Amino acid sequence: MQYVAGYTCGHDVSARDFQLERGGGQWVIGKTFDTFAPLGPVLVTPDELPDPHHLPIRCRVNGQTMQDSNTAQMIFNIPQTIAYLSRVMTLEPGDVIFTGTPPGVGFARKPPIFLKPGDVAEIEIEGIGVLRNPVEAA
Repeated sequence: MQYVAGYTCGHDVSARDFQLERGGGQWVIGKTFDTFAPLGPVLVTPDELPDPHHLPIRCRVNGQTMQDSNTAQMIFNIPQTIAYLSRVMTLEPGDVIFTGTPPGVGFARKPPIFLKPGDVAEIEIEGIGVLRNPVEAA
């Protein structure tokens, strides 16, 4: 944990149309478009957030809660994640690690729900704040 500079909210945006219908062929490319993976609204240092493993985390779209979980539900905690990643890559100061997505993603719902232009997506983690982004067409 001594290597952690801080915590923030991140929106793990996915181009599902590219992943599922346009022959993307795999998941990674659909998460790497320009403007994807916004971060914010602040970077909270570890001394300001002593226990990152018990924080409510939510995603709302147009005010409707889509995902409601807690960082205690993460499959791997932060030290485990850092240890695993550092086995296969060199982690440098400034690197960002997304720790995963809570249950409730839109495309897995029946019927599926996809972000569309005009929507407002909010990612909230207690003790960090709310990352608020408008959804715009390319």
